[in-house]
Amino acid sequence: MVVTQENVAVNGSRRLSPQEIADTLRNRIRTGDLKAGERLPTQAELAEEFGVERGTVRHALRALQEDGLLSNVSKGSPPRIAEPQPVRDEPQPTMVGLAPRLTEAFAAPHVRIDAACLTAETLMLALGEPVRLIHEGRIRPRSIDVRILLPSREINLAFPVSVENPGDEDPVHKRWLGQRNAQGHVLRHNLLALRSSHGIDVRVTFRALPFTPPVKLYLLNGAEALIAYYMLTKREEEVESRTLEMYDTLGSKSLLFSFERRAGRRDAAFVDQSQKWFDALWETITTDLTLS
Repeated sequence: MVVTQENVAVNGSRRLSPQEIADTLRNRIRTGDLKAGERLPTQAELAEEFGVERGTVRHALRALQEDGLLSNVSKGSPPRIAEPQPVRDEPQPTMVGLAPRLTEAFAAPHVRIDAACLTAETLMLALGEPVRLIHEGRIRPRSIDVRILLPSREINLAFPVSVENPGDEDPVHKRWLGQRNAQGHVLRHNLLALRSSHGIDVRVTFRALPFTPPVKLYLLNGAEALIAYYMLTKREEEVESRTLEMYDTLGSKSLLFSFERRAGRRDAAFVDQSQKWFDALWETITTDLTLS
């Protein structure tokens, strides 16, 4: 590879920072000047090109490594440009997109799933696929830890709610509460059954949110964050032998957006912040939730 002198200094004085060097190399990768599988120049060559110390080059390469742009990073030989990661599919409805991602997560030896949602319906249904694969012997995690945040029964939900008669006696609220409890029971039963059938260490814990979540969030093994917005609609449904007009959300059809730690620093930051947000709720303003 031909090494060219490039932007060594501004006004003959300022040296480039590690971030600026990383950005320059990142742009070369993006434009194809550096191709997948190709080796980078040595640290000595890069230091000479950019007019900096080798330590500055090492910091720049570390940033590229964290972004998943370099492979074969080891002492003694320059790293190679990593093959591009396969691009995830376009956002899909939650009911379509969640199950395959959960299946991938359950292939790990220690599974950690955190979820914040209005009910556990979509999660309950999506877990059916990895549970089936466990029973078939195709995957075998050693432990499964699932934590779920659901709205408290003590709050007045923002949705679902009757248009004309919201409040404690709202039949729409009673229907939601029954669904929340029933779905949570089924989810917990299906996972805890893996203890006796396969000897897997399983924990399923619920806590109650003091507010109605405007989005649903799923965190998979600390490596991926999936988020979908609850899209509200005004509709009619028969509840307790009455036709009620209500504000409701069809959560299973909400588009699910994926952020993966391996996709780069921007996605990794979103995963980290989402996990911190969930952990802060879990440890502070939420309360123990007992499904009745």
